[in-house]
Amino acid sequence: MPSASVIIPAHNEGRVIGRLLESLLAEAEPGELDVVVVANGCDDDTAEVAKGYGARVVETPVPSKREALRLGDEAAAGFPRVYVDADVQVSTADVRALRDALSAASGTLAAAPERALALRDRPWPVRAYYAVWTRLPAVREGLFGRGVIAVSEEGNRRIMDLPPVMGDDLAASLAFAPAERRVVRSARAVIHPPRTLGDLMRRRVRAVTVVAEIEQGPMAAQEARTGMRDLLAIAGRAPWLAPHLAVFLAVTLTARARARRAVRAKDYTTWLRDESSRT
Repeated sequence: MPSASVIIPAHNEGRVIGRLLESLLAEAEPGELDVVVVANGCDDDTAEVAKGYGARVVETPVPSKREALRLGDEAAAGFPRVYVDADVQVSTADVRALRDALSAASGTLAAAPERALALRDRPWPVRAYYAVWTRLPAVREGLFGRGVIAVSEEGNRRIMDLPPVMGDDLAASLAFAPAERRVVRSARAVIHPPRTLGDLMRRRVRAVTVVAEIEQGPMAAQEARTGMRDLLAIAGRAPWLAPHLAVFLAVTLTARARARRAVRAKDYTTWLRDESSRT
């Protein structure tokens, strides 16, 4: 039996899924990882690229991440389960560290890696936004926004019982009490942020819509909310971030304004995808 099942929902990710699979499988022993790529609603070569790396591929014409996760769960061979977004990078060693964090003795039901943001060639406003975002308490402690979440068998049952929402990673993070979840410091996921301010705005509008949907449902997202007190604390600890805070506030307020129409219409299906990070 494999030591972990890795489920990768992928919608038109032919440009980047090879990058993930190469890193994921680079040091894996034969049969160590059960890798399932669910190509959902693809009209590119996602499935062919994934097969070229030896991954098991499940295909569906339905372009839905939720449906892809369900199909991946049905096809997976065992536990723990590691859900990985196709546009991030995670190594064999990282998956092993997440797997080991979910041992029965630890009491941990869900684990995620540290974020490593590839910001070197991003424009200053994008770098400035993330300089603040990554310092927010909810962001540092939550499992969302990492592109990877690993769960035990019990943890898997809990997230599979969640209501279908656009922000599946935020909902999954909120489904576990702080004592049940863990950010594994020895593991990291490489996140590829937007390359333009416009694409950053698309991501943030989607994030605002996600929070609104969850707050209107049976789950409370107050834990993931950021308040002015958090920003003032960051400014107090790092005064040199004052210009970055101005960018963060501008992006946040603009995103909230732009998301109002979708929230009023309860449009929780339009996925504002950032294509710039997939180059």
